[in-house]
Amino acid sequence: MVILGIDPGVATVGFGIIKETGGNPSPMRHGVITTPAGMRLALRLMHIHDDVTELIKTFKPDAIAVEELFFNTNLKTAVSVAHGRAAAILAGEQLGIQMFEYTPLQIKKAVAGYGHATKKQVMGMVRRLLSMEHDPQPDDAADALAVAICHARYAHSLLNIEGGNVCSTI
Repeated sequence: MVILGIDPGVATVGFGIIKETGGNPSPMRHGVITTPAGMRLALRLMHIHDDVTELIKTFKPDAIAVEELFFNTNLKTAVSVAHGRAAAILAGEQLGIQMFEYTPLQIKKAVAGYGHATKKQVMGMVRRLLSMEHDPQPDDAADALAVAICHARYAHSLLNIEGGNVCSTI
């Protein structure tokens, strides 16, 4: 199964593509989609949408896993991230790829075994689980790989088989 993980944003969208075979995930590609700060929001969203669409067409994922919004105290940041998240979700939906979403707690637990793991612990486990020589960079790409690994681990659970985390249920 090929999984595209997305760590949403507007300035930077992390992506990580893995192939999972028999419980063994391996990295295919990871990186970031960036948009300039001075660009109009609509153009930034179109850029994100177009780049995610290109990733989907190139790597043909079986599923897309997206990190759910984590609302902290900064409402402006949360709204901005929600815009970028929507652009990525729309690209997947238009191409008929099944979408799943996971909370930061679920992602950390699936990757590091502990829902309150630090960013450094998660990054180190991503490196180990994907048999990489170095921690994946930048951080947003590492986070996206963690989202993809999370889906690989949960994909066969009853929760996902019954559509518990499918984006279309929100």
